[in-house]
Amino acid sequence: MRYVYDTAKYVTLVVASIVTLMPLVTIVMASFKTAREFQTTGPFTLPENFDFENYVTAFTSGRMAQGFMNTMIILLVSITGTVIIGAMTAYALDRFDFRLKKVVVGAFLLAVLVPAVTTQVATFQVVNYLGLYNSRWAAIVLFLGTDIVSIYIFLQFIRAIPRELDEAATLEGAGHLRIFWQIIFPLLKPAIATVVIIKGFAAYNEFYIPFLYMPSSDLGVISTSLFRFTGPFGAHWEVIAAGVMIVIVPTLLIFLLLQRYIYNGFTQGAAK
Repeated sequence: MRYVYDTAKYVTLVVASIVTLMPLVTIVMASFKTAREFQTTGPFTLPENFDFENYVTAFTSGRMAQGFMNTMIILLVSITGTVIIGAMTAYALDRFDFRLKKVVVGAFLLAVLVPAVTTQVATFQVVNYLGLYNSRWAAIVLFLGTDIVSIYIFLQFIRAIPRELDEAATLEGAGHLRIFWQIIFPLLKPAIATVVIIKGFAAYNEFYIPFLYMPSSDLGVISTSLFRFTGPFGAHWEVIAAGVMIVIVPTLLIFLLLQRYIYNGFTQGAAK
């Protein structure tokens, strides 16, 4: 009975892996094919020549290079701000006692429960009023908002840091800001890595915010640049497949290199 159970388990995992990888394999094959090959061969047929002409077209005519630059600028500023604001918020919630502490935590939870689509009209009006519409700052400010997940991750790590370190630093004359930057923040490296990866992937894959708030073609990010392929390259699916691979490869490599930080961050945070 045990043998049947183990066999069924591994067969299920293999089938699930094959089903998951099939679309990716199809895209990889298509990205190296010519227009004639794409139309006359099957999705799993190997291309005659593995050349990178479609990738060159995607980078130049598709303006994917500019999309990468805009995406990196937005990610760098917004993720840096998210880490600093989230860590400071978690530090304040853990180390300080104030009258509206539970109300503040409840407000973060309430913001998660409210569907984002119901607040888009008000959000758009605020962004437009601040003069941020059709600029990188629109996406940066919206991505900069700290969510309850980031606060929770930082909070679990800060709670594991002994308060005696704060008290010893206070006796030496250090203020709260100095304690945070010189003692607390350096000890949050696993939590910072986890938040950077999670928020970074979310912002990298975001389509709605850049599409709505940054309509100019010069401000296209990686997701909107790929979407614009449906116009000039609507009939050239091999070029679109190359653009899809350009979007997928960076996130795949980063995830493979840093996945242990994600698992360790969540595991340590749950244990603490």
